[in-house]
Amino acid sequence: MRYGSIYLIVRDFDKSVSFYEKVFDMKVSATNGKRFAQFNNKGLNLCLMNGYYDSENPGQVVTKGEYWEIYDNQSEIADNINTRKVFINLGVEDLKAEYDRIKELGIAAQMTEIRFINVFSPYWYFTFMDPDGNPIEITGSYAEEL
Repeated sequence: MRYGSIYLIVRDFDKSVSFYEKVFDMKVSATNGKRFAQFNNKGLNLCLMNGYYDSENPGQVVTKGEYWEIYDNQSEIADNINTRKVFINLGVEDLKAEYDRIKELGIAAQMTEIRFINVFSPYWYFTFMDPDGNPIEITGSYAEEL
């Protein structure tokens, strides 16, 4: 088995693409029209699925096999409340510089300060939300300011 990707079903495709281009500081790697976008970040594929594309473009969708509401109703999935059970964790060399960069972009909702935790392994991090309420945790080297 190999890792393929993680994809997020999003409400506002263009806004989410723009958001992740800014977070990753890179352009989207590949798209499938306005249905799907892929960011290949050094082997980690994070993808965005437009939750409304298939229902808005039924003539473009060909399926085989049984319809499973729980998996296939992407509009409903996009509309669901995000329970934040999955965190997107990204690592950087200089945590303070990345914190300042994200803050300056003005795209991060509910952004924490740089924080520290030590449970078996110490690390510094900060957290914020993407446009659909998916939490992003950024970790990295940090020289504690006194």
